[in-house]
Amino acid sequence: MSDYVIVGAGSAGCVLAARLTEDPDVTVTLIEAGPPDTRDAIHVPAMFPKLVRTEVDWDYTTMPEPQCNDRGVYLPRGRMLGGSSSINAMVYIRGNRLDYDTWAADGAEGWSYDDLLPYFLRSEDNERGADPWHATGGPLSVSEPRSNNLMCQAFVDAAVAAGHPANPDFNGAEQEGVGWYQVTQRNGQRCSAAVAYLHPAMDRPNLTVESYALVSRVVMEGGTAIGVAFTRLGEEVIVPAEREVLLCGGTYNSPQLLMLSGIGPAETLTPYEIDVVLDQPSVGANLQDHPTVGLVFATDAPESLLNAATPEALEQYTTTGTGPLASNLAESGGFMRTRSELDAPDIQFHAIPALFHDTVVDPPEHGLFISACLLKPESRGSVSIASAEPTAKAVIRHNYYGDERDMQTILDGVRAAIEITEGDALSPYTTRHYSTPDGDDEAALRAHVASQTQTLYHPVGTCAIGSVVDNDLRVIGVEGLRVCDASVMPTVVRGNTNAPVIAIAERTADLLRGRTPAVGAGSAPV
Repeated sequence: MSDYVIVGAGSAGCVLAARLTEDPDVTVTLIEAGPPDTRDAIHVPAMFPKLVRTEVDWDYTTMPEPQCNDRGVYLPRGRMLGGSSSINAMVYIRGNRLDYDTWAADGAEGWSYDDLLPYFLRSEDNERGADPWHATGGPLSVSEPRSNNLMCQAFVDAAVAAGHPANPDFNGAEQEGVGWYQVTQRNGQRCSAAVAYLHPAMDRPNLTVESYALVSRVVMEGGTAIGVAFTRLGEEVIVPAEREVLLCGGTYNSPQLLMLSGIGPAETLTPYEIDVVLDQPSVGANLQDHPTVGLVFATDAPESLLNAATPEALEQYTTTGTGPLASNLAESGGFMRTRSELDAPDIQFHAIPALFHDTVVDPPEHGLFISACLLKPESRGSVSIASAEPTAKAVIRHNYYGDERDMQTILDGVRAAIEITEGDALSPYTTRHYSTPDGDDEAALRAHVASQTQTLYHPVGTCAIGSVVDNDLRVIGVEGLRVCDASVMPTVVRGNTNAPVIAIAERTADLLRGRTPAVGAGSAPV
């Protein structure tokens, strides 16, 4: 028996396991469905596309998306130690102050920007050094890009020429503008949540890590979570929890596991003969994501990442930790407002120096991908179950652009991206259109959006604060059970979600340990 049983060794689960076991009197069992994070492609940044649709990827796909030509949109998620932080593009973005302050204003007490800033700082070891917005000495290495691809610099130059302000720090005084992304890397290698938090704690006698263990249900007794069950070699294993069960499975898996455990909409559970512990219609609702639309160009320029696997690039990487193999792919980008009256950005750009089309793993030629991403969708989707069998994949409906306001915003974002690609700085790389709109009228842009929309891998909201969990992330209506991952976000933040999930887990660790949550300085105006 452990004091805490954590389900999911992703960004949140690794943080909780490490922080809770700092107390030698606290025991923790961390359970992960996938394997250890031993593959080279996890740790060599530019190689992570090789991981998709393998055993370390949950390999989800949406149900047919009505506004996307009824396509199923592919949704990669990490299934290994580190979770999606072991398979992501390593972009370090916190989001915008307004995101968190809106949560707090809507009732999520304790989750304002000033509440979370100390936890961003606690987690961070930024090679730029400490300032009002950044810190050193934390577990998570945050580094300058070490590839510095010429095409990504050309994107920044073209965007500035198009009127976007240069921004050296998207997590600093202002979010809006264009520039280079900082990355979660250490000496040119990926710094996942497993590398940052879990591996340094693995030898602690009060921590047990179970890999290759798919949890089938939370064990409930009289409305209280008392442990979890998983299957190994055909036998069910029960892991009791003396204090609490902590679900860190992510936005798709946490609501699925709640439903398999009898916590969810009764009308969904009853047909599968799942005993209803708590009729909670909000479980699995409120799904949000960042849809993104790319403009893809083929080029004869040799600067693309097609050359990342050359002997010269390998030599550079192994000796200096720099060069194409250190690329996180999305090296540069930025944030913009489509309307001047907005209080914060609603579009994010990413520039990838590769012919990245329909999640191609091996691009056929040199290329450049520039995308516009919708940051604050009004549309809402859902996660449900297709079976009482834990190995069955969740039913995911993102409902991208279900709200017409989202379509209008992404169209404006695509127009802004097109304007940038027409700049002189990018002209050497954009002469051969590989996947771009067939015209500049709205019909052509809508057709491009429908056929080319992908996820930016930032699903949130399906166990949201205020509806499924309370302000301390305890599941409302049952005892001994919390959720701590991106699913608790009431609304998606403006930017990449890995750093926010780590900060959420840092604060949750304080709540669990009975510590007074850290107090923010209240002076960093992001």
